[in-house]
Amino acid sequence: MEIFDSHTHLNDDAFYEDADTYNQHAAASHVTRIMNVGSDAKLNERAIELAHHYNNMWAAVGWHPEEVETYNNAAEETMIGQLQDTRVMALGEIGLDYHVDNLNAVVEDQKRIFARQVDIAKSLGKPVVIHNRDAFEDTYAILKAADIRDIGGVMHSFNGDPEWLKRFLDLGMVVSYSGVASFKNAHEVHDSVKQTPLDRMLVETDAPYLTPEPHRGEQNEPANVAFTVQAVAKLRQQSELEIADATYANANRFFGIED
Repeated sequence: MEIFDSHTHLNDDAFYEDADTYNQHAAASHVTRIMNVGSDAKLNERAIELAHHYNNMWAAVGWHPEEVETYNNAAEETMIGQLQDTRVMALGEIGLDYHVDNLNAVVEDQKRIFARQVDIAKSLGKPVVIHNRDAFEDTYAILKAADIRDIGGVMHSFNGDPEWLKRFLDLGMVVSYSGVASFKNAHEVHDSVKQTPLDRMLVETDAPYLTPEPHRGEQNEPANVAFTVQAVAKLRQQSELEIADATYANANRFFGIED
């Protein structure tokens, strides 16, 4: 069995200096491929460094909605250059986050920079990794207007109900499930897991966040994506091997990585 952690952050301060150890933990849990996702200048650069150091890691680079104040012409030029790197497979994570204190002051900037990055992804033929927090309507509207079917997109750590699931699937997207799928009271996510076509599903940790049961409350790490596979398999009444194999193949196909 091989598992692809399709969205994690070994580029984060919590892991970066000890990436070897966390990569070994991952391998011991059958997690053989890892996508490190950026969100600002430092984390983008680190994701690329890790991708060149480890042959089982790749990178996505982009500007997170919480980092819009640092997005400018110079940052955009650097990001566009980074997207030419052969180990950079996607633009992300990008999107909207309305769970912020100064929302009214930044919402229009978030929407503008999100749409701009989608345009860049389309011009370069890169899939997009989407962050959505409390912003389903606007996230959907921007993606629909951009018509991203030709490049592809993933709703990372999807936490919507089956109605939203269908709407994003209809845009040609895939959805990725994190440790939230293992949470006992995440009933809408459970329903969506059951209704997601198996060929449109990825799994992830989003480490160091969203640690799955039975380790909820602890710091997450890529090895724990095995527990998300376990939770998804239980919800769908399928074997862990079926879920692991399908999501591994789906991630490779989505990111354009040869198996």
